[in-house]
Amino acid sequence: MSIDEQQKIREKQYAEAIRYMDNAKEMLKKAGKEGHFYNDKKYVRVACGTAYSGVLIALDTYLLFKGIKKTKGRKSIEYYCDNVGSQDKKLLKYLDSVYTILHLSGYYDGTLDARAVLAGFDSAYKIIDKIRPLEQAA
Repeated sequence: MSIDEQQKIREKQYAEAIRYMDNAKEMLKKAGKEGHFYNDKKYVRVACGTAYSGVLIALDTYLLFKGIKKTKGRKSIEYYCDNVGSQDKKLLKYLDSVYTILHLSGYYDGTLDARAVLAGFDSAYKIIDKIRPLEQAA
């Protein structure tokens, strides 16, 4: 894959992942907040699930650039952990944080703790930044 092809993929997938994160932030606004806690579990769950989906877009793109592409079956967290861990241990820590906070605590359990959700979003952005288009690199 040429650098130009990679750049086009980065631009498209990065924009898509950020779109998911922007949508997730809008959902959190609908949840309402008092102090350190959200008021409405439904919106928190939707927001966390949406943010997690954005992370998966970024991870699939990251792994594609590393030459790793699953062709059969549904991808599991084990698939992501094994493949990300073999490439970047620090990224694996962010993935663990995103999975635990956004997917398990946020989406499944509907945590109302805004600080926890914010920490999950911070980790999500760290992962998404791995596919940031080259001219936008920080």
